[in-house]
Amino acid sequence: DELVGEAFDARIDFAGGTLLLAPTPGMTVIDIDGALPPRELALAACAPIAAALRRFGLGGTVAIDFPTLSAREERRAVAAALGAALEGWPHERTAMNGFGLVQIVARLERPSLLHLAHVAPAALAARRLLRRAERVAEPGALLLTCHPAVAAQLAPPWLEELTRRTGRAVRIESDAALAPEAGFAQAVAA
Repeated sequence: DELVGEAFDARIDFAGGTLLLAPTPGMTVIDIDGALPPRELALAACAPIAAALRRFGLGGTVAIDFPTLSAREERRAVAAALGAALEGWPHERTAMNGFGLVQIVARLERPSLLHLAHVAPAALAARRLLRRAERVAEPGALLLTCHPAVAAQLAPPWLEELTRRTGRAVRIESDAALAPEAGFAQAVAA
C-alpha cells in the first residue's frame, strides 16, 4: 500500500532532500531537490535513487538530474556513489555531464509501478483497493468506496475472488468527490 502510494505521489523524501519522479512515454526523469549543498545533496540522493529504481521496477531510459557540480572531482565522487548504490542491478550509465545529468538505460520488461500509477491510475487504484479490503479485520460485509473510474475497473472476477478470499459480501459505492487513489474499504452491517 505504501509503495503504491509512493508511485501515485511520484515523490520520495530522503534525509536532506526529495526525489521528484516524472514518468513520460519516452523515459523517466528523476529530479533531486533539497537544501543541502549540491555535493552533499547529490551524494545523499544516490542510495534512494537506486532503491526507487528497484522498488518501482523502472527500466528503459532514466534521466537523473543531479544538482550542478562544477568540479570534476565532485562529479566523480557522485558517479562512484551511484555506481556503488546500483551494484548488481543490470544497467548502462553515462558519465555525469557538467550540468549534473546522468542517463541510465536498463532492460524494460513491463510497465513500471510508477508508470502504471500515471498511465492507468484507476486500474492501479482498483487493485490497491482490493488489497485494502482483504485487510479489513472488523466483521460484516465489505463496502468499497471509490471514485467512479475506479469502480468501473473492479472486474467481476476480482470481486468474486475477494468474496471467496474473505468470506464476505462485497458492495461498491461510487463517490466522484474522491480522488482515484483515495478509495477505502470498511466493514458494514451485512
